[in-house]
Amino acid sequence: MAGLFEDEDPSPPPFSGPSLFGDEPEPAQKAAAYRVLARKYRPKTFDDLIGQDALVRTLRNAFAMNRIAHAFMLTGVRGVGKTTTARILARALNCSGPDGQGGPTPDPCGVCENCIAILAERHPDVVEMDAASNTGVDDVREIIEATRFRPLSARIKVFIIDEVHMLSKQAFNALLKTLEEPPPHIKFVLATTEIRKVPITVLSRCQRFDLRRVSVAELTAHFTRIAALEQIAIAPGALEHIARAADGSVRDGLSLLDQAIARGSEDNTEITAEMVADMLGLADRSYVFDLMDAIVAGDAAKALAIADGAYERGADLGVLLADLLGLGHLLTRMKSVPALAAGTTLPEAERTRGAALAGMLSIPFLGRLWQMLLKGIQEVEAAPDKRAGAEMILIRLCHVADMPPPGELLRRLTENGANTSGGSAPGPAPSPSGDARAVANGAPMMAAAPRALSFPDVVALAGARRDVMLYAHLRQSVHLVRFAPPVIELRLEPEAPRDLPAKLAALLETETSRRWTIALSHAPGEPTLEQAEGNIERAVRDSANTHPLVQAILAAFPGAKIELSHAERTAEPEPPADWAALVPPDELYEGDEE
Repeated sequence: MAGLFEDEDPSPPPFSGPSLFGDEPEPAQKAAAYRVLARKYRPKTFDDLIGQDALVRTLRNAFAMNRIAHAFMLTGVRGVGKTTTARILARALNCSGPDGQGGPTPDPCGVCENCIAILAERHPDVVEMDAASNTGVDDVREIIEATRFRPLSARIKVFIIDEVHMLSKQAFNALLKTLEEPPPHIKFVLATTEIRKVPITVLSRCQRFDLRRVSVAELTAHFTRIAALEQIAIAPGALEHIARAADGSVRDGLSLLDQAIARGSEDNTEITAEMVADMLGLADRSYVFDLMDAIVAGDAAKALAIADGAYERGADLGVLLADLLGLGHLLTRMKSVPALAAGTTLPEAERTRGAALAGMLSIPFLGRLWQMLLKGIQEVEAAPDKRAGAEMILIRLCHVADMPPPGELLRRLTENGANTSGGSAPGPAPSPSGDARAVANGAPMMAAAPRALSFPDVVALAGARRDVMLYAHLRQSVHLVRFAPPVIELRLEPEAPRDLPAKLAALLETETSRRWTIALSHAPGEPTLEQAEGNIERAVRDSANTHPLVQAILAAFPGAKIELSHAERTAEPEPPADWAALVPPDELYEGDEE
């Protein structure tokens, strides 16, 4: 029986004719793999890089002069072309030209074997390592070991280490020697987004290039070209939204453009700015300007209505406040430097409205707007209901639109404090030197008689003569017991230098050409000048705290603090120009007959 089937083919006969369920279907064709725009339009030459003119010019000159560094450090924000530049550099170093006889060139041909393999990311002599997932010293040792061998097919073996700042300290130390003196057939290209985390010993061994953020205008022009190549109808305003949201990153912008194309309709109708704004969760720019108009007018009802409309359209109110903050910054720039309004890349309508708003508003108002929005955005993030938090910020902004600046408030406080209902806080005690120069609000008192020489005048003299140490000790470590020129009686703090009386006497004798006596005492004396100024400042602050207007402001703005401006602080007196006019002659010459 075994031999009966020995020569027979055990495989079934070929199929012929219709099957039980009908004709056999045609095999399904494979769908073409889609490549995202960021990969499809990745630059292949230095000229294709967007917005990196300084880098391109330097590398071209290096190739022309045959002065190519052995290690490069590329730094910049995500998506500006660090890894792409590294790959172009690897191709430029290894290009052999269409005829296979070429050498290193800044314009790789793209058709030789090395160029094709590097473009396909499969060249054995171009090694890429992600330091974010290979952080240890063992990973670096593998690279060091690989540097001992010559390239398999290329001219130069290139090691590309991305996110190099993620390497451990031990890994950096292991790399140092090889990075400083690599074999002639080895090049290193390091890339990082956190240049400050890279040890200085590594930076000093590399030629560093800072890839800049790509401007909104350059991104918009680049995206316009790509949309034309893809035969996509998209409004210029939509591309500007994408360029701003990309924040200088070409890759991020192309990813957003991919998303916008997918969001568009299939019948190839134009992708509008409103569609992209909805996709990004942005409020329409006209909403932001209208909201600023309502805030400037103090119209809380209109501001809330605009915010409600933006919210109903799907806008994030936190993003709306951030847009308002950005508009405040733009208006401040236009106000400070009017020429910037003509050079901005804003659309004509926004530029016109911005210039009009900047002309209406003052720098103090824009400064308050910036501070309140900055703090308000943080409050919204911490609020349990972000919509309610954003509305509270808008109401607060509307109510301070017509509030006078802090200097004007202090002036009103000074002028009307004594007449305000409810009384006022008592003023501070007189100055310890007997020279009552200021009242609680910091305004100078009217002198009833010519001013006599005082101990603060002596301290001011030390400051005017640039004797910093003596000036500081006189303010902080000296208690005045008696002041009767040319005799001064003092009590010193323990930290005061023992030679302070002698230095003070020498200074006064040089200034007046007369002998002075500086005596030490154990009497308590008056507070130091620094303590006295602190007492006056506290009195001013206490007086302000009890004022109804200030209390209303503090109640309206939780967390606000009272800060004294320089004008309200106790001023240091200038040293008298004529000392003899301030000291009676009989006292000035007392003791000179000895």
